[in-house]
Amino acid sequence: MQPTLLPDDEDERWEALLARDAGADGRFVYAVRTTGVYCRPSCAARTPRRENVTFHATVEDARAAGFRACLRCRPDDPPAAERRREAIARACRLIETAETPPALADLARAAGMSAFHFHRVFRAVTGVTPAAFARARRAARLEEALASALTVTGAIYDAGYGASSRFYAEAGERLGMAPSRYRKGGAGARIRFGVGACSLGAILVAATERGLCAILLGDDPDALVRDLQDRFPAAELIGGDAAFEAWMARAIGLVEAPGRAHDLPLDIGGTAFQQRVWEALRAIPAGTTATYADVARAIGAPGSSRAVALACGANAIAVAIPCHRVVRSDGTLSGYRWGVARKRDLLTREGVP
Repeated sequence: MQPTLLPDDEDERWEALLARDAGADGRFVYAVRTTGVYCRPSCAARTPRRENVTFHATVEDARAAGFRACLRCRPDDPPAAERRREAIARACRLIETAETPPALADLARAAGMSAFHFHRVFRAVTGVTPAAFARARRAARLEEALASALTVTGAIYDAGYGASSRFYAEAGERLGMAPSRYRKGGAGARIRFGVGACSLGAILVAATERGLCAILLGDDPDALVRDLQDRFPAAELIGGDAAFEAWMARAIGLVEAPGRAHDLPLDIGGTAFQQRVWEALRAIPAGTTATYADVARAIGAPGSSRAVALACGANAIAVAIPCHRVVRSDGTLSGYRWGVARKRDLLTREGVP
């Protein structure tokens, strides 16, 4: 027996059919009495007459009613969006397991797409281009290899870099310091830092030669210092530097007045995707908020809201990279690395109700 649909349900389904709404695929199928076939809501076939259409909750229901699957939209197969995600997931695995980054044409062929279409779909699903994903994955391998390799050169080639010159062109931005220093846990690197107090509790400010690499907030100053030490256990951490007090004052001033523009140089590091998210956060005007979905759309990856949330959580430069301006889709405040109460306080200072 076919499931009974309320008139309102049928009206909504008919509107989805007219709009060829791909978002409705998987929620129901429609069948056409004059052709004897059933289709997805997004099917590109000619729009049938309303009186000839019946709606069915599942393909099994449509088949039980005597209809056969459309050969054009293939409603028995997974929805196109799901097939695209699976194809991109396979491509990501190919990139992750390959010794050297596969060519775009090879990835597209494995996904069953043209190179142009694959490039566009890959970016829509992951938020980055295939080349940027490969660079980020290769750099991540290098970070792992640097910890145990006998030489930096060996780690470079083990990570899949075909030439050391290509690696060194990217290394500073990715690691925040020379690779030989990173391999030794930051040995030889000079990271100046200071710990103080602000209206939100304890604050730690740290900077490499490139700029601020951390503005950490918390309740326990010692815990903030341990956080910095864990990241670079062998770096030369220089605290109590009188010349650093000016940096401290500017960072604290930013926390006290988060809506104020600043020109503090930043050493943000991070993956290619994280950097895109953090740049988008810096574009959110003071006194306003954006949802995770808004940020995902801003970076050209509308399906990456969850990944955007993770990138916000990975941000170690409070306020200067304003992840506190990102809220849930219903406007409520979600998790914040330094506590929801601090997030609410920062927004209140910016005039957000």
